[in-house]
Amino acid sequence: MRRTRVLPPAMLLLCTATLTGTAPAVASPQAAPAPTAPLRILLTNDDGYNAPGIRKAFERLTAAGHDVTIVAPLTNQSGTGTKISSAPTITVKHPEPKVWAVDGTPGDSVAFGLSEVFEDRAPDLVVSGTNFGPNVAGLANHSGTVGGAIAAVEAGVPAIALSTGGLSVPDPVATVNAMGPTVDFAVKLIDRLRARARSGPLLPKGVGLNVNHPVVGSEGKGTAAGVTTTFQDPQTLLKADFTDAGDGTWKVGVAVDLRPPARGGDVEAVAKGRIAVSPVNADWNTGPAAQAVTAALLAGLRP
Repeated sequence: MRRTRVLPPAMLLLCTATLTGTAPAVASPQAAPAPTAPLRILLTNDDGYNAPGIRKAFERLTAAGHDVTIVAPLTNQSGTGTKISSAPTITVKHPEPKVWAVDGTPGDSVAFGLSEVFEDRAPDLVVSGTNFGPNVAGLANHSGTVGGAIAAVEAGVPAIALSTGGLSVPDPVATVNAMGPTVDFAVKLIDRLRARARSGPLLPKGVGLNVNHPVVGSEGKGTAAGVTTTFQDPQTLLKADFTDAGDGTWKVGVAVDLRPPARGGDVEAVAKGRIAVSPVNADWNTGPAAQAVTAALLAGLRP
């Protein structure tokens, strides 16, 4: 399974995710919460701490009875993937109770949150989003929203990445409206995980969830057609083009390059108006089949 990461089609930008040398914070182990107990949730994103998606998530998760703390980027960090800053200092603001704004990436925000805000005891769950625009297929590889969830999974904390959007250039109003149903579903998903966890972990060790909610209806307020457990479609979705400006610079153009979706993948599910839930992990392992093929290719090779 490939590591997933954010590049919303709304921005139509190519970003290269860079993982630098700063080690992620390691969370202190914690007992799983009782099924009826409110969760302590670290809420992050890549659109910035004051973006509509994260504020809707904060309001809805809090209304559901959870103890939610925002630890998110100070500014928009879309497309930063799993990048973690290597600067010797970082600026952190605390503009209001339960809100921390980190002048860095989603990975920086999660690292700071686990190390400082939740220093005494790790949160029960990290929720990242909801993001403006989808994080399906190759978009997820560069996603700061998914990158924030991956940072949590790396530290041993269960995590869910939330994204809202269809596969065409998004309508801003409809997409923001659809964030409501997205976070409503997130509450139901968390309730399901708590009920099934009993006295165990919310998710299997090393596994996070990448959730993509479609925009349903012209106003974005419709109900999704269902929920599908999916995998990350292998297509890239975006195609870059570079034009020489003749002065040492190149103009960058990016277009949506939607191809027939893989059956059972996240692109197919969202295209059908369904919620795609893809399990993700925090490494680049490909699985036993590819491991065996690679071993066969290298058999007998010597330095």
